[in-house]
Amino acid sequence: MFELLILGSQALSIFLIAAWLTSGVYDNIRYPANNEHYTAQVVSMELLRDAFPQEFARVGDRAIHSRTKQKRLFWFVVFAEVITVILLWAGCGTLLLAIFENAEIELARSIALLGAMAFTSIWAGFLIAGNYFCYWYCHEGIQNTHYQMTLWGMTNVIFLVLA
Repeated sequence: MFELLILGSQALSIFLIAAWLTSGVYDNIRYPANNEHYTAQVVSMELLRDAFPQEFARVGDRAIHSRTKQKRLFWFVVFAEVITVILLWAGCGTLLLAIFENAEIELARSIALLGAMAFTSIWAGFLIAGNYFCYWYCHEGIQNTHYQMTLWGMTNVIFLVLA
């Protein structure tokens, strides 16, 4: 009985991040300008240039000004999110199947773990890239969100591995 409760809890936990990221992917595909604008703003270091010109003078050579490259970067992220959403839903579904003995528990946890790691990697990737583009100067709220999402993903990884 306890194993079933753990599997159900893991399925719910994966369901929650799958649902959250699915809504983000939907918006990124349906309304790309909403987030693409901020991606471009970070990698062009536009706000850093305007608010902290001395700091920009030191690191501004990192900036990506090409709109083509900025858009490609955004769509690369959306592609990674779509793959992650597929893994998360597959993990959630196989965890539910495992509850009813229609899937192997290790397979279900493995698929869910791949999804949770992909989720964590996206947000950790934003933190790493954001650090390179010095986004802590002008995008503190975005940085905090990325940090929180990295922790949420890592919590799911730990829950899947240790339970």
